[in-house]
Amino acid sequence: MNTKKLALTIVFAALTVALNPAFTNIMLYAPFAYGLIYQIWEIPIVVAFLIISPIAGVAISLLNTAVLLAVFPGVLPTGPFYNLAATLSMQTGIYAAHVLAKRVTKGKTENPASHFEPKWVAVSTAMGILSRVTFMSVILYFALPQQAPVGFALSVAGTIAYLPFAALFNATLALYTIPMGYFIARTVSRNLRIDLS
Repeated sequence: MNTKKLALTIVFAALTVALNPAFTNIMLYAPFAYGLIYQIWEIPIVVAFLIISPIAGVAISLLNTAVLLAVFPGVLPTGPFYNLAATLSMQTGIYAAHVLAKRVTKGKTENPASHFEPKWVAVSTAMGILSRVTFMSVILYFALPQQAPVGFALSVAGTIAYLPFAALFNATLALYTIPMGYFIARTVSRNLRIDLS
């Protein structure tokens, strides 16, 4: 990793931590799903994933989980682990979209930033949403019936009733996080002349 990308990793890690609601109070509780919080700390993670590397995105996600455990666990002490699973599954969807973009273009494009074209941003957003919603729905199906601190001790019927609201939350959070991450990543990469290949 070159010096510029290492410095950017540190900057985006610090920004992710700084955007924690414990420090900024920037958050909105989902009015339709208990315990779920709209926030913006995942945006720098997506930016780092896009302009530095997937490994940087994963590393910052892990650091963010440690910070959340210490200062802002949410309604459950295990909440930061759910956020980690959601963030990593969303990044998996974005990565799958990048692999798809490379296969579809078959290396015919000379522009290494072709995955920043609007159609590929839309594909990445859709795949990020699909991955996040699917993975989190499976996790929550098994976790919500458990006793605290893992779940809310919901009945099977209660869990099934909650899952569509959790899916809506995960979809809408990814719907603003991924495109905003792309926009910021493109702006930063242009201004700092970062190779996006």
